[in-house]
Formats: sequence, structure tokens, C-alpha cells
Amino acid sequence: MKWTDDFISLIFPRICACCGNSLWKHEEVICHFCEFHLPKTNFHPDPENPVSMLFWGRANIEAGTAYLWFNKGNSVQRLVHQLKYKGRKDIGIHLGRQYGSLLRNTVPFNTIQAIIPVPLHKKKYMQRGYNQSEQFAIGLAKAMKVPVSRFLLYRTRATETQTRKSRFNRYRNVSEIFAVSHPDNFTGMHLLLVDDVITTGATLEACIQALFVIPGVKISVACIATAML
Repeated sequence: MKWTDDFISLIFPRICACCGNSLWKHEEVICHFCEFHLPKTNFHPDPENPVSMLFWGRANIEAGTAYLWFNKGNSVQRLVHQLKYKGRKDIGIHLGRQYGSLLRNTVPFNTIQAIIPVPLHKKKYMQRGYNQSEQFAIGLAKAMKVPVSRFLLYRTRATETQTRKSRFNRYRNVSEIFAVSHPDNFTGMHLLLVDDVITTGATLEACIQALFVIPGVKISVACIATAML
């Protein structure tokens, strides 16, 4: 009923995750003005975009992309911070749905058969209560009409945060820490590996190398944002 909706909105106001202004009834998570002004990369139709090129000579992927530009102090940094540390799982799902609606009509992403979020170690998962990359994966899956496979890829040990590490130290920090469960169940499939923010690509590269134990697998990569210059 309308009066109950109005009452609930007074107690729990619906505000834009970007600007903090009230959302209209037809808006979700991010207001239309902020949504329109998000710094989109438009990488997905370009096979030679910077995310794809980052893996050239490092990992044999079908395609790579990121939805948004991540810069210090911009709206994307605020969104990612809320997603990772403030319990705003809805931000990841919303951004995934928005980007998934583009990827489902773009070659080669339109042949994806399962979505694989970069996993957290179980200790960090218990501390946070959720995996931010998995929330993005859930949104992508809703739009692309493919399943999320949460347990295919897992971490064998915890690692230090990647923040402020050099490219080499990032790679060394995550080298050989990922493993695959029941690889034969995904034989010959095209998988979409997803993460929140890509910088050097070290974490994703380690995941890709682990996934290559799957016979005949094809791997593409998609992230919420890229911090690459």
C-alpha cells in the first residue's frame, strides 16, 4: 500500500549511493543523474582495450573488460568502498546488472556459460560476511542469464592486502594461492572471471592460471572498474 511505502521511506530513506540525494520511486541504488555521469570505459566492444592488452603475453584470455574508471576521490571509488566495507551488496548487484545488459549482446561475452567470482579466503569472508566480487557476479548473472559458480575457484591460503604493493610484489603475493574444485564439471566451457577493481592484474592472472587445469576451458575477464593509467 502507498501509505505504508511512504512511512517506510521516512524511517529508512532511499538515497543514491553516489550523491546521497533521495531516490525517486523508479530509481534503484543510484539516481539516474549519477548513473548517466558514471565514468564508463566502453571497453567491452573493443578487443584491444587496455584490460585485454594487460594480459597479452601473460595469460591466454578470450577477452577482458571493465565497466568503470576508478580514480582517487571519484564516484566509483565511493561506490566500491561502500560495496567492500559498508555492507552495500546492492551496489555490486546493481552494477553487475547494468553491465551484464551490455555484455550479453557483445562478442565474445555473449557465449559465456558460467560466471566465476574471484574468491576471498574463508577468514576474510567470515569477517566481511560476503564477497564483493560475488555480488557483482550475481548482478551479471541476472542480466546475462547464466549461473554463478561460487565454489569452482578457491583460495588455498590467506594473503596480505595488495594495496601499495609493487607489480612484482603483487604477483608474488598471490602466486599459486588459487585452486580449482571438480574441474571436469566445466570442461570446454567459456567462463567469465570477475573481480571488483583491476590494477596490475596480478590476482586475476593467478586465478586464470589455476583455471587452466580445466580441459578445453576458455576464460574472459570482467571487473567493476579499472585503476590502470
